[in-house]
Amino acid sequence: MSRPASKKAAPQRPAAPALPAWAAALPYLPLWLAHQLRVTEQPGCSVAVAHHGHVLAEFALGHCGSGAKLTPRHRFRVASHSKTFTAVAVLKLREQGRLRLDDAIGQFVPGLQAEVAGATLAQLLSHTAGLVRDGFDAGQWSDRRPFLDEAALRADLAGGPVLPANCRFKYSNHGYGLLGLAIEALTGEPYAAWVQREVVQAAGLKHTVPDAPLLPEAAPLAQGHSAKWPLGRRVAIPGRNATNVLAAATGFISTAGDLARFYASLSPEAAQSVLSPASRRELVRRQWRDPYGTVERWYGLGTISGSTPGGDATWDHFGHTGGFQGTLTRTVCVPAQGLSLSILSNAADGMATVWVDGALQILRTAAQHGPPSPHAAPWQGRWWSLWGASDLLPLGGLVFVANPGLGNPLLDAPQIQPEAKVEAATRHGRFVQAGGFASHGETARLEQDVRGRAQALWLGGTRLQTEAQAAKELARRYADAGGPR
Repeated sequence: MSRPASKKAAPQRPAAPALPAWAAALPYLPLWLAHQLRVTEQPGCSVAVAHHGHVLAEFALGHCGSGAKLTPRHRFRVASHSKTFTAVAVLKLREQGRLRLDDAIGQFVPGLQAEVAGATLAQLLSHTAGLVRDGFDAGQWSDRRPFLDEAALRADLAGGPVLPANCRFKYSNHGYGLLGLAIEALTGEPYAAWVQREVVQAAGLKHTVPDAPLLPEAAPLAQGHSAKWPLGRRVAIPGRNATNVLAAATGFISTAGDLARFYASLSPEAAQSVLSPASRRELVRRQWRDPYGTVERWYGLGTISGSTPGGDATWDHFGHTGGFQGTLTRTVCVPAQGLSLSILSNAADGMATVWVDGALQILRTAAQHGPPSPHAAPWQGRWWSLWGASDLLPLGGLVFVANPGLGNPLLDAPQIQPEAKVEAATRHGRFVQAGGFASHGETARLEQDVRGRAQALWLGGTRLQTEAQAAKELARRYADAGGPR
């Protein structure tokens, strides 16, 4: 009697790593950002958070420009994130032995002005070739004219550099346009086609293209928006225009999820990447400090590096920002935490950069304290008074009183130590950390109904309510007051 054929076991996917302590704060991010959209009157944002490349949280808030709800599948013009993709392409060609970083751009792009031709690939990648930033008519950034073709790029560079090479960090989109031309000369293919295959697809990205002509017609695109003023309202910006020779500097279209995964793969410690560990270390190495800025930033090869205020070196990060016509975006990777975070906003005054910094502070605090204890966990919710909103964020054995109206909601946040006792459906706690002008040492109370649902919060002697309760009280108390309603 013949035996039944044995079934082959299905291939096993690698197990996701254990959740880090900072994941305890992930549920708070959409609550905080929804309030930020509301108070800043932003149209929308898309967010992804990954741990060693595994996306733990991915969500979108607001609308995409056509009135439709924004989703995580909506793609954004991510602008200067393109520079990281271009730098990866150059380093991949170097790994193949097809170029060296100290090669002059003139070896690949003939006919340039002599000093421009002498700029090295490393100088172009690190923005230290001294080239003009955007030419002598940067109307393409205001949607006043098309992005430059090769002839227009060459014309802008015909006068030579504006600064000597290697004297300081000086950003140049035109320099990255030259890098795109070098990639075309080396590969014999259009920049977008080669990078799409050898970088984007090789990295396993499903929702990313190097420029608008490669975007499928049916792909949902988040429209950009102008600032609210001077018109008094925002206008939607279609955003499907080609960036031509500047695709290597600003053409990319992507999602927060794809960017979080891609930048995670560029960490020198990443298990899988399109680049070797040595190339990744060179990519993210801090090479040139921004010489004139209030925020400490460094540039490597197509990457921006920085530190999280208040954190130690384990919260140092690299990534990039992007600003297109009506979108502002930012992605960071924190290698020591296995964390990558991308926030994309679809407005010219979008707050992606500020929100990334705020999110890093929230996650860093969660990493310090961990998930909430049983006594702290019930202390949750958003509470209102005449002065606005306060959020309770339980982490470890403490409850942080966050201000969701701030770019960093935990800035100087008071901390409550909950007590175990529950008397007459009221939970008790005490402020164990607060500023000298706040309620340090005083009590806090969380009033609950018979079902354990929170009804009111007392912070010291101030009673806070639900939004509906606070709105009703304000309307009743000031119904006859003058001023706009």
